[in-house]
Amino acid sequence: MKKKILIIGGTGYLGYSLSKHCININWNVWSISKKKPKKHRYVSGVKYKYCDIFNKKKLMSLLKENFDYVVNFGGYVDHINIKRTFNTHFIGVKNLVALFKSKNIKSFIQIGSSSEYGTLKSPHHENSKCSPKMIYGKSKYKATKFLLKEFKNNKFPVTILRFYQVYGPGQDENRFIPIIINSCLKKKNFPCSNARQFRDFLYIDDAIRAVMKCLKHKESKGKIFNISTGKPEQLKKIIFYIKRKLKGGNPLFGKIKLRKDELKYVYPSTKLAWKTINWKYQTPLYLGLKKTMNFYKNDFVK
Repeated sequence: MKKKILIIGGTGYLGYSLSKHCININWNVWSISKKKPKKHRYVSGVKYKYCDIFNKKKLMSLLKENFDYVVNFGGYVDHINIKRTFNTHFIGVKNLVALFKSKNIKSFIQIGSSSEYGTLKSPHHENSKCSPKMIYGKSKYKATKFLLKEFKNNKFPVTILRFYQVYGPGQDENRFIPIIINSCLKKKNFPCSNARQFRDFLYIDDAIRAVMKCLKHKESKGKIFNISTGKPEQLKKIIFYIKRKLKGGNPLFGKIKLRKDELKYVYPSTKLAWKTINWKYQTPLYLGLKKTMNFYKNDFVK
C-alpha cells in the first residue's frame, strides 16, 4: 500500500520540496497550510487543505484520515508578531500532538531551529543547554521540550531536526542567497551588513533527504539532530563569489546594522546525525550555489 504523509506548511519552500519528492516516489500526500500554494508551488496529486494549526477545532474536523507520517514545517517567517509566533510554533504543536497521539502514526518530524541554541558558542551540540533569546527560538524550544516529554511519557514517535540556513532553487526571493543572486543579475546596488559573519548553509536536497531518513529510521525517535554541513562560510565571501560569477551587482557593506546579539559564528556539530541515521550532507556550498544561480538565471531570462 502507498505510504500516506501529511505535511504541515506544505505550500512553503520546505513543504513544497518534500511534497514534490513524496509524489515522485508515489506516496499519497496531504498538505495543511493557511494559504493556497502559489502557482509555481502547486504540486499535482497533493490533497491541499487550509487551516491555521492554532485553530484546534477546525484542525480536528479537517483531518479525519489516518496517516503513516506527519512532518511539521508550519510557522511564520515574520516573527515580529510575538503572539502569533508563539501560537503557531508552540500551541499549534500541542494541537497536532492532541490530534495524532491516539492515531498510531509511525513518525512525527518536528522542524526545530538553530535559534533554539540562542547565544551558545558554536559548534552547537544537541545535548547543550539551550538559551534562546528571541520569541521564535523560545517558542521552538518550548515545543521541543514538550515533544520530547510526550515521547518519554507516551512514546509519541517524534524526531526534532534543527536545520541551519536552508537554500536552493525556487526559494522565496526575500531570503539571503536569492536576494544576492537577483541583485547581481539585475546589476544593481544592494544593502547588506558588514558580512563578516560566518554561517552554515544547507542545500535543499540534503534537508529533504534528512527528513526521509528520519521517517524510516527507528533510532531517530525521541532525538534531536542538527542538520547542516558543519562547515560555516563567511557571508562576504559568498557575496563576492556570486557577484563574480554573475558579473554584476554592487554590495553596500555596512548599510544594514547587525543586531546587538548577533554572533560572528553560527554552525553545528553534525556527528550525531551521521552516527545515528547515517546522514551527511552531499552538496558542497559552492556546488549548491551554482545550481541555485542557474535556476534564477534561467528564470531571469524568461
